[in-house]
Amino acid sequence: MTIFQKNLEKINGKTKLVGLLATPIGHSLSPRMHNLGYTLKGLNYAYLAFEVGNETLEKAVEGMRALDAAGFNVSMPNKMEIIQYLDELDVSAKYTGAVNTVVNKDGRLIGYNSDGKGYVKNLEVHGVELNNKKVTLVGSGGAATPIAMELAQSGISEISIFARKDKFFHQAEKNVDKINNEMKDYGVRANIFSLEDKKTFQREVAESAVLANGTSLGMKPFDHLSIVDDHLGVLREGLVVTDVVYNPHKTKLLKLAEEAGSTVINGLGMMLWQGAIAFKLFTGEDMPIEEIKKIMFD
Repeated sequence: MTIFQKNLEKINGKTKLVGLLATPIGHSLSPRMHNLGYTLKGLNYAYLAFEVGNETLEKAVEGMRALDAAGFNVSMPNKMEIIQYLDELDVSAKYTGAVNTVVNKDGRLIGYNSDGKGYVKNLEVHGVELNNKKVTLVGSGGAATPIAMELAQSGISEISIFARKDKFFHQAEKNVDKINNEMKDYGVRANIFSLEDKKTFQREVAESAVLANGTSLGMKPFDHLSIVDDHLGVLREGLVVTDVVYNPHKTKLLKLAEEAGSTVINGLGMMLWQGAIAFKLFTGEDMPIEEIKKIMFD
């Protein structure tokens, strides 16, 4: 009997439902990770993925409440949109303006954000020193925003945020304003630039210890694209290059960075650590991280 068959055998009339609301959803490793964790810990929970976008999000949220689900994760494109349908936000969600984890406490839906904490924890595990360092972050959406907010609390000295000059650019401006004003006690200087400004991008990355891709660029079916055009000479030895994308495991950005001698870190670790935080919120138990890493990723 496989470990996943053991999980299925436990399902009964008392099984607690946990879900994921996102689209596209076929690539997600979250159902496998959480269900594996439940099996290893002997917990009577089941984690299912539901293809849900902004159009059906409100009905899906009320459905999860009506079903008395223990909680659910939220991924793109729902991380910001979902806030209006929740009863309460944790500090992590208030700072970021985005939610990736919702816990059902006696019918009240409380939103949290574990993405930023998962990202920073992943850097720590890889031995990346953040104290008094400068970081260049690309993106301002549901993944990049919590990363920016958590980095601002991690001991860095400066963060330069690049975003495309489109209708979403205002979110990057809001993030920078929040770090410089509402979070000024952390002593971090935040800058904002247009991603189309290649010369400035090159300069900022040259001054940074970490280049972080917080966008979905590089994810299938856009795995042929990258935030960096190699001929600019942006990537270098000694630079840490991170990606939130974990499918494919090695994006075009990370391949280019590796060729340039940079240290590369993909999105798997961030996904694992943010999942561990959500797992604890759903169940009250610690996720068996090392066992899951060995079974799923080694």
